[in-house]
Amino acid sequence: MARRYDPERRQRIIDAAIRVVADKGIGGLSHRSVAAEADVPLGSTTYHFKTLDELMVAALRQANEGFAKVVAARGAFDDPRADLADDLAAMLGEWFAGDRTELELEYELYLAALRKPALRPVAAECGDGFAEVLRRRTDPVTAQALVALVDGISLQVLLTGARYDEAYAREVFNRLLPAKGADGTAREPGP
Repeated sequence: MARRYDPERRQRIIDAAIRVVADKGIGGLSHRSVAAEADVPLGSTTYHFKTLDELMVAALRQANEGFAKVVAARGAFDDPRADLADDLAAMLGEWFAGDRTELELEYELYLAALRKPALRPVAAECGDGFAEVLRRRTDPVTAQALVALVDGISLQVLLTGARYDEAYAREVFNRLLPAKGADGTAREPGP
């Protein structure tokens, strides 16, 4: 029997892995569950991804790319006149206003890096990329702190099922950012 040419199969397998994790969690991810979801032979999943860690790396990388696109689409992060605290709080508000499934999936894959060392570099790429965007508007240490704060707020909301509080987020972002003068430029905090 001749092999069927299927150039999109690898991508379909990654997409299926993401759907499996979204539906069943990391614990439900197996070559067999992904093959069934992608409607491909089991051998196809192991051909493209020898281990589940390789498959999770591909899924996390794809989730990171989606996050990077959302961040890049927010031109406000490049505008020095825009209020960075407002922009960050609004971005989180947009994430939490819609279906939380994708956000939950991203954080589930991200947190899987705690037990799966193969995922750690890919998880770090996401935070590093976001920090790089924020460094256009602030210093490197503050940029990293803002990334940590975004993650912390996101995890609190996701884990507790609480409503996202944009005013609270704006307030804590402002506490990390240098105060602005009347002309909109950063000034050192002082009396």
